[in-house]
Amino acid sequence: MTATFPQLLQQHARQRPQAPALREKEFGIWQTWSWQRALDDTRHMALGLASLGFGAGQNLAVVGDNRPLLYLMFVSVQSLGGVPVPMYQDAVAAEMAFVLRETEAHFAFAEDQEQVDKLLELRAGEGDAAVPGLAHIIYDDPRGLRNYRDAGLISVQDLMALGRQFEQQHPDYFEQQIARVKPGDTAIILYTSGTTSRPKGVCQTHQAYIAAAEGGVAVDKLSGADNVLSYLPPAWAGDFLFSVAQWLVAGFTINCPESAETVAIDMREIGPTYYFAPPRVFEGMLTSVSIRMEDAAPIKQWMHRKFMEVARRVGADVLVGKPVALGDRLSYGLGNLLVYGPLKNAMGLSRIRVAYTAGAAIGPDLFRFFRSIGVNLKQLYGQTETCAYVCLQKDGQVKLDTVGQAAPGVELKIADGGEVLVRSHSLLTEYYKRPEATAEVLDAEGFFHTGDAGVIDADGHLRIIDRAKDVGRLTGGAMFAPNYIENKLKFFPQIKEAVCFGDGRDRVCAFLNIDFDAVGNWAERKGLPYAGYVDLAGKPDVLTMMQECVEKVNAELAGEEGMQDTQIARFLVLHKELDPDDDELTRTRKVRRGFVAEKYAVLIDALYAGRAEQFIETAVKFEDGRAGAVSATLRMLDAKRFAAVRKAA
Repeated sequence: MTATFPQLLQQHARQRPQAPALREKEFGIWQTWSWQRALDDTRHMALGLASLGFGAGQNLAVVGDNRPLLYLMFVSVQSLGGVPVPMYQDAVAAEMAFVLRETEAHFAFAEDQEQVDKLLELRAGEGDAAVPGLAHIIYDDPRGLRNYRDAGLISVQDLMALGRQFEQQHPDYFEQQIARVKPGDTAIILYTSGTTSRPKGVCQTHQAYIAAAEGGVAVDKLSGADNVLSYLPPAWAGDFLFSVAQWLVAGFTINCPESAETVAIDMREIGPTYYFAPPRVFEGMLTSVSIRMEDAAPIKQWMHRKFMEVARRVGADVLVGKPVALGDRLSYGLGNLLVYGPLKNAMGLSRIRVAYTAGAAIGPDLFRFFRSIGVNLKQLYGQTETCAYVCLQKDGQVKLDTVGQAAPGVELKIADGGEVLVRSHSLLTEYYKRPEATAEVLDAEGFFHTGDAGVIDADGHLRIIDRAKDVGRLTGGAMFAPNYIENKLKFFPQIKEAVCFGDGRDRVCAFLNIDFDAVGNWAERKGLPYAGYVDLAGKPDVLTMMQECVEKVNAELAGEEGMQDTQIARFLVLHKELDPDDDELTRTRKVRRGFVAEKYAVLIDALYAGRAEQFIETAVKFEDGRAGAVSATLRMLDAKRFAAVRKAA
């Protein structure tokens, strides 16, 4: 059995040397790496690193967008017994400094000039922002770096040239180093999103991630014939599972888009068969569809409404092969020709065989939409500490309100307090340099404490309620699960983000962020002028539209057992988007609920005090590092709540 990532790469190069391993779109043209070329580049980068003094036990920081040489750098480092430490490409220098200092990284791989500038700034910095030990910085894209003469700065092409020279003097070195790497060695350190505290480095071994990859590959019958678009942050555990571990286990082709702005275009060109995205990406797709339909001709709008009614009624059954009346089947077939097919093509989903979403709970309505038009969208559940692998939804066993059954090799248990516990071969070995934190999450029986609250139904499917720390109670006794309500709100294309409050209070209140593109398009069609985000978010017509969305959610909650008392009583529309640069979201776009509550305490107080409006001035950080402030007087709105609807037994 092949036991490490470098050995898996060698195996593919030996068995299918000319098959496509990676593609990258550059200057509008797709460039292809065969498995043999991938191995050759990996070997030469590894030997180049060795010639600079990098070796077993050292950490190498990686920062950049999805690029073939970035993924191959992971394997190059692992080939020498080292450990890659990916960082989020949109992180500011201070966030990087924490990771670089904690991992004592003397080597770093940077995608381009933007990332190189951050690293050079840190190396020359002072105090907490200083990382003087960063001796070697390797970069991929040379644009803008021609005149840089900083010590230790080298292009990846020059690194590979050093590797070829080193290989002539030490022809067996690469093979010898790979042979020394053991399955139980740390393969990667991935930092948690840090929703409540400082991020922690999660140490995962080769055997842990390979076990997770093999389970997913077996369930979905993935093979070398599949194509994947790799566009999510390489520092995220899910991307390492899909774009590295499963890639090397199944041998499919990963495709790297030209840029973040061209992902949608590149996706339509590639037509991936296997696709993964967090809910916010699927929310964005639905928003885009909604905007386009609002601008469409009346006949197209009529067709969309007509056939989406058919899809909602029978689409999910057609997808899994359940019996459907002949008339409905014919209507669905016509709808596929006229509506669903063009929709999937516009979103780049025409060839999808398997699609997954994870990273946050997905709203049932959003989930139902994609499955109803024939996209085999399923949910998986996992965390950085579990190699993003705990539960999978198998074909034919998909439920809208669960994340599936335990994945192969995973044991699930619900603790007395409702927390989900996990035991498998894919658990972290430790938090890097944090023995106390490790002891808090791994118990004596080997179970990992996820921090999520959930229940297991009669079919063995896990339903995640919310983060255990976020689940609370209203003063009247009703359970309050904020994330559940927030996902219902975010199904509306006009709402980009929502944060609900209610624990220990008598009613639920909410903050909303408008989706600037969707609401801006709506405003332009109505002839409603606006001068930017702050102005648009405060328009009376926009607030009325938000109120209608909230009240539709309240009507749904009124009909759900146990949720009737958690209808939203009051809400406001924030004057700025919640932003990772302002510490309101993590780099994976999860709300830092505690931070938001503290930062906007004056607004929460105003909502619960029944005030009609509240002035606030908020500090913001701009992309170029400058600080500023944005202020507004926000209106507080009441939302209609509905009497509980008792469903017939």
